[in-house]
Amino acid sequence: MESFQSVIEFVYRYVWEFPSALPYIVVLLLGTGIFLTIRMRFIQLRKVNHSLAIVAGYYDNPKDTGEINHFQALSAALSATIGIGNIAGVATAIHDSGPGALFWMWVTAIFGTTSKFVECTLSLRYRNVNKEGVVSGGPMYYIEKGLGKRWKFLAIIFAGCAVISSFGSGNSVQAFTVADSFRSDFGIPTWITGLTMATLVGLVIVGGIKRIGVVASRLVPFMSIVYFLGAVTVLLINADKVPGAFATIIHDAFKPRAQVGGFFGSTFIFTLIWGVKRGLFSNEAGQGSAPIAHAAARTKEPVREGLVAMLGPYIDTLLICTLTGLVIVTVGVWKEKKLETIPFIQKSGILVMHDGGTILKNGIVPEEALYNGEFKIKSGRALGVKFVKNSSTVDEPVVKFEDNLFSGKALAKEGNAIAFISEYGDTIPHESITLTGAILQNGSPLTAWAFKRGLNPLGSWGNYIVTIAVFLFAISTAISWSYYGDRSIEYLFGSKAIMPYRMAFCIVHFLGAIFSLEVVWAFGDTALGLMTIPNLIALIALSGVARKLTVDYFSRPHKRYKHGIFGKPVADELTETK
Repeated sequence: MESFQSVIEFVYRYVWEFPSALPYIVVLLLGTGIFLTIRMRFIQLRKVNHSLAIVAGYYDNPKDTGEINHFQALSAALSATIGIGNIAGVATAIHDSGPGALFWMWVTAIFGTTSKFVECTLSLRYRNVNKEGVVSGGPMYYIEKGLGKRWKFLAIIFAGCAVISSFGSGNSVQAFTVADSFRSDFGIPTWITGLTMATLVGLVIVGGIKRIGVVASRLVPFMSIVYFLGAVTVLLINADKVPGAFATIIHDAFKPRAQVGGFFGSTFIFTLIWGVKRGLFSNEAGQGSAPIAHAAARTKEPVREGLVAMLGPYIDTLLICTLTGLVIVTVGVWKEKKLETIPFIQKSGILVMHDGGTILKNGIVPEEALYNGEFKIKSGRALGVKFVKNSSTVDEPVVKFEDNLFSGKALAKEGNAIAFISEYGDTIPHESITLTGAILQNGSPLTAWAFKRGLNPLGSWGNYIVTIAVFLFAISTAISWSYYGDRSIEYLFGSKAIMPYRMAFCIVHFLGAIFSLEVVWAFGDTALGLMTIPNLIALIALSGVARKLTVDYFSRPHKRYKHGIFGKPVADELTETK
């Protein structure tokens, strides 16, 4: 576990933190989005109405090549994007860098809509359809076919990173967040949640994209409406605080506050990076994952599916993520601590620090402040040390053994408690030791707390909306990401590798539930960054092709059904419309 964490942290620094002033990945993402937006003449603003008509089924032709209709393709892609990034990702960004991160998520989404339009248009243009009608598409195909065989190495790099990312952001992060929520709300051990979810995911992904599309088209609208109504209710109850929340978000985007939640706050660059990271994790624009799902759409017009795809960031980031962020900031829980009891085990994320140690900027504890050696605990009070959880010190910490105040001693190594010995000399198992205190919240528990506090006038059940949403979002995201992974694994090794991949996917889903938050999120962010780079290179190089296809599409009239609701036309008569 320690070796794995060291490797992830090393790669993560080079992907997201080098150079420290403004990482290359941030420049690439925003720069590509801005470039494509200008080249496509702000298509994300000009053609929204046409996009909605396509999704509504007015242009669906059952005779076209493909496996799923436009609405199912959008649902499959949204089921991968509307997920933990909207609940835990936004909360993590606000926790680590302040409310200003949400502003940079908006910026990423606005320019990301064009990136998604271009990548999904190219995916349809260069997709493969075999004799059985099974579709394979995505960046690996438009890199190889669009840029030529000499660029195939870039396609291989993307496909390899996509497989890795399917295990990270699309899988283990989802499992961890659900397990963390169920542990926080119901006290269910993380391994039980992980095993249950892995089984459910496995039952769906065996059926491939057709079953995934059907499940997603039913699950995504339901879970989005439930979460939307809950968030809007919180904001209506706290309507007088909403303008102030917007002001805080915009102010902190450029001038982050010096003190947040008990630790020294972030810098402008740190807030910007977190906003872009979480924006990418949320809507996946420019990352290259969504084109894999949209490639299966039943259409002969590449631009048509690109227009459908560009709605994703609007729904995902500008709507769902904004609601999450506004709830957290409006209610104010992002800077408050909550009384909580957690098991004193290494994967709980509790660090032991010298009593005089200081947490540095951005909540990072310096190595010299971490405690090494033995310290005494008397009647539940640790002497000479303090505890750190979620980038903040734990206020009024109490150590207990089976609900009784603990007395004895503990041994810490590099800030991690590795042994507890009672006053009678007995070695106590870690799982029997708990830490109670006021703790800054992070991830989905922070969002759940915000909903519970925000809906308190109506009862104490608000957090369960988040728990249910986390479960549904995570399941839908995992099943869609499994499809991304098996299309990529097929590209690399052929169809014989698909089933072993799916089995490995379910195993990693279980493991993600029992790993620590820091490792899981770092793994997900690293994989996302790695697969984004080759895709952005291809989008810039092939932007001329996308531009030519777009101009051609809007220069022609198009057949459309007189009536059609979500891909179910009720009349076969076609009319010519432009």
